[in-house]
Amino acid sequence: MMNARPCKQLGETLADTVHRVYLCGRLCARIDGRRVEDALPARQGRLLFAYLAAQRARWVPREDLLTLLWPESSPAASDSALSALLAKLRRALAPATIEGRHELRLQLPTGSWIDLEAAREALHRAESAVARSDWAAAWGPARVSSHIAARGFLHGLDAPWVARMREELQELLVRAHECVAASALGLGGSEVATAERAARALVQLAPMRESGHRALMRALMCGDNRAEALLVYERLRQRMRAELGTAPSPATQQLHRELLQAARPH
Repeated sequence: MMNARPCKQLGETLADTVHRVYLCGRLCARIDGRRVEDALPARQGRLLFAYLAAQRARWVPREDLLTLLWPESSPAASDSALSALLAKLRRALAPATIEGRHELRLQLPTGSWIDLEAAREALHRAESAVARSDWAAAWGPARVSSHIAARGFLHGLDAPWVARMREELQELLVRAHECVAASALGLGGSEVATAERAARALVQLAPMRESGHRALMRALMCGDNRAEALLVYERLRQRMRAELGTAPSPATQQLHRELLQAARPH
């Protein structure tokens, strides 16, 4: 019996969209109302499908797919093996198709949704909203992007391109946390706690990224935890001096001065 759990991520039900592909977390695909990931031909078939799904906006040269499947050295009959694999994929994915011969592209039915694309698009909307200080518009997309990216990429499958995608997704997650923290601080009130959680996650993911430390300092200051906010700065200062031989940026130092001034008795 197939486990339906991977397709119910982010609170979505299977009825939300007929065509869905999840590349973050475990590979899961639902096409024309039918789960297809278990019908994909073994590990190479899953890798090939995931790659074409991640790259579906462009035509992929056949040589790239050969390198994808046999990164070190291709067997003598690799081209025939790729053709056989593509034929099996086409049968498993119908009504989706894989177009082309020398260059190939996955063509999903109209209205299809891929979580990786959704994360990128949501982050773009969030960063644009943050840039214009529209905190309400930034909050939702930032949360969507962070939730998707936090799942990682293609659990249980490894290949050089998968490792590169995991690095990209990690950077996307960092930027999403920045947007969550910024929008939550901008909204204030009960969302300050959300800002603090996002900032702590950002500091853990990217300990030398000063934006996370500044967001955490601001969130703690909003919660009247000025002493802890000052400790955040001091730990950052000491780490940068020990590991990089430098000091925090002028923006971070200015925030520290504001914290010191606010902490002084009037």
